[in-house]
Amino acid sequence: MKQFIHTFVVDSNIDKVWKFYTNINHLKIITPKKMKITINTQNDILEEGAEAWLQAKLVTNSKWHSKITYLRPYEYIDEMISGRFKTWKHIHKFNKINDNRTEIIDQIDFQLHYGFVGKFFENYVMNQLTEIFEYRKRATKVELEN
Repeated sequence: MKQFIHTFVVDSNIDKVWKFYTNINHLKIITPKKMKITINTQNDILEEGAEAWLQAKLVTNSKWHSKITYLRPYEYIDEMISGRFKTWKHIHKFNKINDNRTEIIDQIDFQLHYGFVGKFFENYVMNQLTEIFEYRKRATKVELEN
């Protein structure tokens, strides 16, 4: 299992950050445009047990089915049910620094399909995640900072 962690601080109130990130449409704002993400879900507001079907361009077109397996104030987990990865668990944490600053922590534990061959591509995935999450950081700051 490989782990990716990305952390940054946004100059915004934790409740505003939480409200933004728990509406699944935030993905349309913080996902790089070149990925051409589409989202299909029954409810825009995340809740425990909710499922989403996503499609995006990750080298080639990829389909993704995920489920919110945990959701409590300022933390939620989405796990992939089916898609490009053998396993994918994304932990989203939000920590209040003060009334107008919030730390955002993304932790992704993943495993690729295809055993040893899949392990060969882990560094490529880590590089792609770094690029995607740097974009997410910039887009979040633009959206939430005054």
